[in-house]
Amino acid sequence: MSSLLNRQSPLTSTKYQQTLLNSLPLNNANFAERLGASLHPSELEIFQINVGKLCNMTCRHCHVDASPDRKEIMTRETIDLCLQALDQTSAHTVDLTGGAPELNPNFRYLVDQCVARGKHVIDRCNLTVLLLPTLQDLPKWFAERGVEIVCSLPHYRQRNTDAQRGDGTFEKSIEALKRLNAVGYGTGDPNRQLTLMSNPVGAFLASGQTKLEQEWKAGLKKYQGVSFDRLITLNNMPISRFLEWLESSGNLQGYMELLVNSFNPATVDGLMCRNTLSISWDGYLYDCDFNQMLDLKCETNHIRSFDLARLRNRTVITDRHCFGCTAGSGSSCGGALI
Repeated sequence: MSSLLNRQSPLTSTKYQQTLLNSLPLNNANFAERLGASLHPSELEIFQINVGKLCNMTCRHCHVDASPDRKEIMTRETIDLCLQALDQTSAHTVDLTGGAPELNPNFRYLVDQCVARGKHVIDRCNLTVLLLPTLQDLPKWFAERGVEIVCSLPHYRQRNTDAQRGDGTFEKSIEALKRLNAVGYGTGDPNRQLTLMSNPVGAFLASGQTKLEQEWKAGLKKYQGVSFDRLITLNNMPISRFLEWLESSGNLQGYMELLVNSFNPATVDGLMCRNTLSISWDGYLYDCDFNQMLDLKCETNHIRSFDLARLRNRTVITDRHCFGCTAGSGSSCGGALI
């Protein structure tokens, strides 16, 4: 499999994706009306920076359409603009994502700059990237800097993981987890936190996070000898390659009905668009990572003209895809919301 962009799929167009979702015959599917009011941000706590779409993997569910054939990479200049903007805020966390963020040539510079500023740094890691010859020192390097590793692993069994992320992925992921365990990750040390992130393998909502965590901890320890600190679960968003799968498998209508019918108002206060600012590889600003992938920019739309006061007063942009974050127990980059 290659990226949608490389295959010249119509889904490469963010307008096409939005039109497709909005053309579905759905009842009560106006997200703004379901909220009953405009959505506004609270205090900015998290800078989420997408440092590029280059990845060593091409996963079926990827809403970024990341792959080895994507060449978009954040430059050092844009990274420095992000750091200048960060210094104007009281944000306590910098959340680094991609693609595989570790493949950006300025990744280590960015991490060190954030650590020097006393920020909690999260690396969203696909695990297999840690096995690349030039990156095998990263587990120890991360541990020395107290970086939290949030790892994508669809399931603690091989079949489900390989179905979503490609044959051989599970075996490589377990090897990477063992290397992280060897330097102190996943042992309860708050400075070496290892978080696993699971997306459902199919057109259904994420299961109960607390119960799954217990099951996964027991399963991975028993069968693989691997430990981790916490599990977070996310609903798959009807965007990009997961949207392609939904459409080609005949699940799009049913999945969107499930999201709309599972709307839970109790999730709204915890939505990531409330306390997070998402920054794209080319420096544009978004309310969340998902809005970024649909090119729904903030009013103050580039890091070069960063204006914290204006961002605080903005209205969050919403559309039908937002039902993915408010369905069931909710979904955010930090996992379930309730």
